[in-house]
Amino acid sequence: MRSQCENPPDWLSAISRREFIKALASGLLYGGLSRYARALPDAFYPFEEVPPSVSGITWAHIAGKSPEHYLPETTGAGCAFLDHDGDGWMDIYLVNSGNCDFFNPNPPLRNALYRNNRDGTFTDVTAKAGVRGGAYGQGVAVGDYDGDGLPDLYVTQYGNNILYHNNGDGTFTDVTEKAGVEAPGWSSSAVWFDYDNDGKLDLFVCQFVEFSKSISKDCRSGEDAKRGYCIPRAYKPTASWLFHNNGDGTFTDVSKASGIARYLGKAWGAVATDLNNDGRMDLFVANDTMGNFLFMNRGSGRFEQTGEPAGVAYSAEGRPRSGMGVDSADFNQDGWMDLFVANIDMEQYAIYQNNHDGTYDDQAGPTGIGQATRLLSGWGLKFFDYDNDGELDLFLANGNPDDLIESLHLQVKYQEPLMLFHNTGKSFQNVSQQSGPVFSKPLSSRGLAIGDFNNDGAVDVLVSVNDDAPVLLRNNVGSQNHWLGLTLVGKKSNRDAVGAHITYQAGDLKRSRMKVGGGSYLSSHDPRIVLGIGQRKKLDWVEVKWPLPSGAVERFTDLPIDRYITIVEGEGKWK
Repeated sequence: MRSQCENPPDWLSAISRREFIKALASGLLYGGLSRYARALPDAFYPFEEVPPSVSGITWAHIAGKSPEHYLPETTGAGCAFLDHDGDGWMDIYLVNSGNCDFFNPNPPLRNALYRNNRDGTFTDVTAKAGVRGGAYGQGVAVGDYDGDGLPDLYVTQYGNNILYHNNGDGTFTDVTEKAGVEAPGWSSSAVWFDYDNDGKLDLFVCQFVEFSKSISKDCRSGEDAKRGYCIPRAYKPTASWLFHNNGDGTFTDVSKASGIARYLGKAWGAVATDLNNDGRMDLFVANDTMGNFLFMNRGSGRFEQTGEPAGVAYSAEGRPRSGMGVDSADFNQDGWMDLFVANIDMEQYAIYQNNHDGTYDDQAGPTGIGQATRLLSGWGLKFFDYDNDGELDLFLANGNPDDLIESLHLQVKYQEPLMLFHNTGKSFQNVSQQSGPVFSKPLSSRGLAIGDFNNDGAVDVLVSVNDDAPVLLRNNVGSQNHWLGLTLVGKKSNRDAVGAHITYQAGDLKRSRMKVGGGSYLSSHDPRIVLGIGQRKKLDWVEVKWPLPSGAVERFTDLPIDRYITIVEGEGKWK
């Protein structure tokens, strides 16, 4: 694609693709590239869209959009990276809509599981695997709930949810009824995490509003009063679910006993993270048109909702916003986990800096993220180090839920672009327009998952699109810096090591990461953690603090770089 206004200068057209990407990775070109950003092939940019003709992913989401504008039609769906067959390569799972009280597709729709062929292509293995779904799908959470070393799937739906147990032979079994995790109603995101530190993954399930075809509202707007998708404040809130893992393949509903069911919400995104460094995993939950929830884990199976005093429930003006996607990361490397939540247009997204005292300050203004997102609506999102320079960057997937929005607000679009913010260590730079033509592509994005599908250390991105095909983005820039990928295997702690703290040093660079549970919107991520070290050629050490009940700290030296390794809790070595 060529620029209509100007060709690139001679020096830019003369350098090789590798030299160009290396310059991007070191930050040398970000400031001056925008004039020529669309004058080079996609493969020269940090992110390159992989078309279905190359990837083999031909499946597409079908929302079943109708003249009645039933609200679930505009909210899905999610996606996931997972290694379902244990071969060390990330496969892909995609959630579709399906049969329910307002939609009866013929032929029936299905979810999709694509096996990674290890050559940049994927093969649809859904039928063999037995993971088609069974209702109007929303999201997916991946976790090894029984500790057998195989990732299991929890699919959330409008209707009863599904727990698929991984059989280890490429197939899954629906064990929902036995496990007791149906969670009927309208579920959205789900999170696997060990809330009571007994070494087993428990399950938190976001519940959205009370909804059915019989109580669907007729919401109209604009001068011609066209029927559109209702703002969620038209519907009643509901309680989310918390299920305790009994260790025998079954779960106990502890929603009421934990205190979580006491709070009725309209929950979309959720992330499990340790916000006060006490070793217990807390929950941050985004609510739509009402205050967000911050469930602080007080131990003994109890949670305290502190969203309001913490300063993360409402806007600075005290108004509820339309929270959707969330994440947690220590973006400023002060040793305390921070929070992020994406909202709808005119509200700005929020990046909450942890004040170390149970309160948070929204840094959307100072970082520039607020102004950049003022006209957007955010869903899937994730903090990750896309260029492996050691800093946590931010990727946002956007799209307005209202297909009539352009007739109501001239500045707001229904389909919106992806966004990428580069963390310089001091500030976030909006580098979207310098990062590839796909960032100029209008999309109805919803879910977002990160994962290294080609095992080159450069973390890739998968975006699910409402009523359209997913978008797979190959990361071209991360492998130009050095890195080390970690697979953590818990023994006393939960096998997925959710809640583990990783600290590492490479010369003058010292950084820390935490393995959170969930994050984004309706989606699940590659469980491996990639540690970027820039152009430094050696890692001095990596330290892993395992989650409770272990809490053990192990330090590793003489580590390789530019490859993946596995660390098993308590073995004192890597492999």
